[in-house]
Amino acid sequence: MSELKSKKPANTAFKQQRLKAWQPLLTPKTVLPTLFAVGIVFAPLGGLFLFASDSVNEITLDYTNCITANETASPLSEDLYSYKFTSENRTVIRAPSYQLTQETSYLTGQILPSGETVPRCTITFSIPIELHGPIYLYYRLTNFYQNHRKYVKSLSYNQLNGESLTAGDADASCAPIGRAPDDKLYYPCGLIANSMFNDSFSSLTLLNPQGQNDNITYQMSEEGIAWHTDVTRYRRTSQPIDQLTPPPNWNKRYPNGYTADNIFDPSKDEHFLVWMRTSWYPSFRKLYSNYNGEPLQPGTYEVQVDMNYDIRTYGGTKSIVLSGTSFLGNRNPFMGLSYIIMGCACALLGVIFLGWHFFRPR
Repeated sequence: MSELKSKKPANTAFKQQRLKAWQPLLTPKTVLPTLFAVGIVFAPLGGLFLFASDSVNEITLDYTNCITANETASPLSEDLYSYKFTSENRTVIRAPSYQLTQETSYLTGQILPSGETVPRCTITFSIPIELHGPIYLYYRLTNFYQNHRKYVKSLSYNQLNGESLTAGDADASCAPIGRAPDDKLYYPCGLIANSMFNDSFSSLTLLNPQGQNDNITYQMSEEGIAWHTDVTRYRRTSQPIDQLTPPPNWNKRYPNGYTADNIFDPSKDEHFLVWMRTSWYPSFRKLYSNYNGEPLQPGTYEVQVDMNYDIRTYGGTKSIVLSGTSFLGNRNPFMGLSYIIMGCACALLGVIFLGWHFFRPR
């Protein structure tokens, strides 16, 4: 009989668990300095982060109900707008207002078919101080659950990468927006693409500037708003055009469907790329355009919005956010407050343990 193989582990430090180990001993001499060190470092850092956040100027304007307005300017109630500035005002801040008109062409210049109009909301608001670039224009949506599991999974990366899809692949990846009733494939398919935000915003216009007769328009750029990796990753589809059709909610964008000269290319549409980066939260903001030119003068400004996206069907709201930035990004006091609270808590615990050790030493 052959000898049975021994199951005894080899006589090594690792297999016999003889490796050197270190176990910290929590004594007052180690715990107290650590608590005080964390408190001394975190509290000032939190103050710096909070100062950086408060140094960001920000304007938020809720224009959800502008769709029900008319050509007479209607002021926004105080719960529908927010002004957050860092310097003393040079002009009087007036409540923003909006008015609605019906136009026969989009802000992009595209003419609508005869008899059709697009509702255009003109929002007027104040900027009381000089704002230096870069300045970012965001749209903010609430009660829109981009983090829903079914929603997040409803897309095809293969299709967005330029590959051809079969009907089965479209049904599996993009349900329920995979195929049209005529069995053509939706391109791009899926719930995310079909629900893309499609309101359009004009550049900022300064009305009646001091010392000038004409209004001043500050041109906003819609380039460079998407991640570079997304721009280089996605490609135009290689599938025959006669097998494709735009998603149901894109009918106004492509009223005659796709043609050889007019077919969607994801790498050329940065608004689409921004939208496809789904948010973790039901309330979020996404970048629409940016400005990095001459400082914005104090005064009364106007921005126009083509109202294509009815957020009310989701029970949510939509807003314009005009914001600057700091080395931490947007205006958000959470990080600064977290560091301050953590630092103060550690310092307080250090004082408590120090008193305990002083009066009742081990």
